[in-house]
Amino acid sequence: MSNKKSNTELPKAALDDIPTPRADAASITGLVKQRGKITGYKLSDDRIVSKEEGVSLAKAGGIKGVGIAHRRDTEYLKSLPDESENNNLSALPTVRSGEFS
Repeated sequence: MSNKKSNTELPKAALDDIPTPRADAASITGLVKQRGKITGYKLSDDRIVSKEEGVSLAKAGGIKGVGIAHRRDTEYLKSLPDESENNNLSALPTVRSGEFS
């Protein structure tokens, strides 16, 4: 019997939380960036939310396919590892925001 972990187990262990999405949960379709840093997310229902709103929404089950991680005192969303590069947040297009709703 092998003790090897799958390619998705270790990255998932680095997440602080993996919320359970509701049936009507949106997915992230684009990233809002300012000076190269993610400041918000465009959702599949065309809403644009700030990074903080996105984290809160994901914790409440409103965004699917993401987990919560943190760097220092800042929480942010990360794609759930599934061995596919195509659906990683870093592969999504950058969108313009103007103002968050």
